[in-house]
Amino acid sequence: MKYVKPIRLKIMMVMFFATGIVGILVGLLVAPKDSRVIFTFMGVVNFALGAFFAWLLLTQTPDLNEKRKKKRNDN
Repeated sequence: MKYVKPIRLKIMMVMFFATGIVGILVGLLVAPKDSRVIFTFMGVVNFALGAFFAWLLLTQTPDLNEKRKKKRNDN
C-alpha cells in the first residue's frame, strides 16, 4: 500500500470516528423505529473505518525510497 502522510490519516481517522459515533447515537436514540437498524449499522461501519485508519497510522513505515531523501554516494 502506498505511504500516506500522517496528518491526512489523522484527519480521516477523526472524521470517521466522529461520524461513526454520531451515526450510532442517532440510530439508537433519535431515529424512528423503521430506520434504527440502518443508521446504527452505518455508524458501526464508519467507526470500523476509523479504526482501520488508526491501525494504518500506527503500523505504516515511512517511505525511504524518495529521491530527495537519499544520500548521495559521490565516488
